[in-house]
Amino acid sequence: NGHEIQDLLKKGEYKTIVRHLLTDDGLSYSSLPKGLLMFHSYPDGARTPLEEHMVEGQHYSKNAGGKVNLHFTVSPEHMQKFKDRAASTISKYTGRGPEEFNITYSVQKPSTDTIAVDMNNEPFRNADGSILFRPGGHGALIENLNELDADIAFIKNIDNVVPDRMKDITYAYKKVLGGLLIRLVEKRNAYLEKVIGNHAEDLIHETTHFAADELKISFPDNYYNLSPARKAEYLIEKLNRPIRICGMVKNEGEPGGGPFWVQDTNGNSSLQIVESSQIDLSDDSQKEIVSRATHFNPVDLACSLKDYRGKAFDLKAFVDPQTGFISVKSKDGKDLKALELPGLWNGAMADWISIFVEVPIETFNPVKTVNDLLRPQHQ
Repeated sequence: NGHEIQDLLKKGEYKTIVRHLLTDDGLSYSSLPKGLLMFHSYPDGARTPLEEHMVEGQHYSKNAGGKVNLHFTVSPEHMQKFKDRAASTISKYTGRGPEEFNITYSVQKPSTDTIAVDMNNEPFRNADGSILFRPGGHGALIENLNELDADIAFIKNIDNVVPDRMKDITYAYKKVLGGLLIRLVEKRNAYLEKVIGNHAEDLIHETTHFAADELKISFPDNYYNLSPARKAEYLIEKLNRPIRICGMVKNEGEPGGGPFWVQDTNGNSSLQIVESSQIDLSDDSQKEIVSRATHFNPVDLACSLKDYRGKAFDLKAFVDPQTGFISVKSKDGKDLKALELPGLWNGAMADWISIFVEVPIETFNPVKTVNDLLRPQHQ
């Protein structure tokens, strides 16, 4: 408890404190995932991020039947610990009992692991001679998202949670993102229903303006020379895609991807979230663009996963495989090259319809190191 820690601090027994913090003699923090660390203190006990998300979910993730739907992707070795923690604490956060929550879990599929190579581009070998495969990064989770049965999914990092006293602004802006998403999905669906089988020029003109002005879809110059039937075909292909509303915060120096217009090899432009690792910072013009970026992506997404008929999209069909990248890592003291899959909110969603919305910096309070828990927002 706090008094015992203060006594140990006065005595200078720092190793004892660290041992009880990190090992099985105490909290075992060295072997626990971030989602199961104690983040915030309350009169009735400390909460982990898992529980903070349970509390959040009650405010914007209930279905029509009043059930709170939450999904966590966790490492296999931690799965039971998550389930046990949820089961032991869930009654604290619900008035109806555990049945109010539908908490599901998944693991990153081993089939999405990627081969590692040495610095000569030969397969990297483990000490026993076997080829080393590594997790392909968060882009692999597009497969997990693809298997969820949901009309709308909110995505955020597990460590971006705050105590109850600061949650209201999070709730408000989650509803802003979700509300905008629903409005645009309904308008998109209505236009698709009209355009399919109807090539009237005034309708094509109106639909084109909706796509360009409200969905930020960019049209090539030759589009305007197409026949009404070909325009309708192009519109249907462009509009019938997953939609995501991406919250963006003012850039105050935190690490993260940013919102940019990106031009592909065919000269088409689209809104994308781009990580610094995807940018050639040795190119002065690219470096200048990045230095002038005003916002960045805190991973705050509201996603529509079904088409205008209510059928689930195959999200794997909207990944840009060219946006994977190679990073340099090390194992057993030797350098290696690791293949990273297109990131979940980067290349894995490259062909989605993307809308960027500014949200207050107060909605972004990540915990990347233990010292971040000392920030006022987490007290």
